[in-house]
Amino acid sequence: MPLVDMPLEKLREYTGTNPRPADFDTYWDTALAEMNELNAAVDFIPAQFQTPCAECFDLFFTGVRGARIHAKFIKPRGIKTPAPAILQFHGYSGNSGDWSGLLQHAARGYVVAAIDVRGQGGLSDDAGAVRGPTHHGHIIRGLEDSPQKLLFRDIFLDCAQLAGIVMDMDYVDATRVGAQGGSQGGALTLACAALEPRIKRAAPTFPFLCDYKRVWQMDLAKDAYAELRTFFRHFDPKHEREEAIFERLGYIDIQFLAPRIRAEVLMGVGLMDAVCPPSSQFAAFNKIKSKKHLSIFPDFAHETLPGFNDEVFGFMDGL
Repeated sequence: MPLVDMPLEKLREYTGTNPRPADFDTYWDTALAEMNELNAAVDFIPAQFQTPCAECFDLFFTGVRGARIHAKFIKPRGIKTPAPAILQFHGYSGNSGDWSGLLQHAARGYVVAAIDVRGQGGLSDDAGAVRGPTHHGHIIRGLEDSPQKLLFRDIFLDCAQLAGIVMDMDYVDATRVGAQGGSQGGALTLACAALEPRIKRAAPTFPFLCDYKRVWQMDLAKDAYAELRTFFRHFDPKHEREEAIFERLGYIDIQFLAPRIRAEVLMGVGLMDAVCPPSSQFAAFNKIKSKKHLSIFPDFAHETLPGFNDEVFGFMDGL
């Protein structure tokens, strides 16, 4: 079989390359304390899109740094007892997608919330120097500032905050909430499950934002990771600060959040993935301590993994 990365037996043992900040746990405990002090000021606005089987709302809440965060929210009509819920996370620079794509979950009686990542392709604020979107460059946003200014810190917190908002609804069973998504959405699925340990099941597909230094060493700082190359070329062309830069990126490296996960995990990976290389994904998967399953597609890259969406659908039946 052709390889773009390590042989599978090596991937199963790989534990990552990127340095872990010494104060990583304190960093995230402090961030969660900040999030928990927020007044979320949640608003539900009936959406133009409606169906006979479900009520659809634009949900807005206030996240860290005052950003107003948007999510599509679907509530099955006629809920009589607390229902399970699914949290949906989208790919890099995208958005929460069409309402119709979320109805598969509502059709089986699940509440659904699909976030628009702040500053990307949806309605959520960036809340940096400008209001509205910045669309891209989010890995390196804040990299030359304090670690608390890293944009993905705030994005990870938005996902955990949304989970808490959904879990607090009286018609949601907080013990039966799942999370899923691909690429950036896969990373956010794992981040959400790590920062909101009540998540019961998590189904990431080829997660992004893992093991940045490994991506660099493989010469894959292009496509979704292109901003890493841009950053070094403009701000550290001789790599005099390379170790410090990768250590700072360690604060937003999914592999180091993975040990916090308590959810059962089903992860899909294509071994020919040259966008989010398999070793970077295994660095995170191998650190998960909870019950976990891996669905491997040897000949597939960063693309639709045939049948995996159906696997995930069945996996979420266990909520």
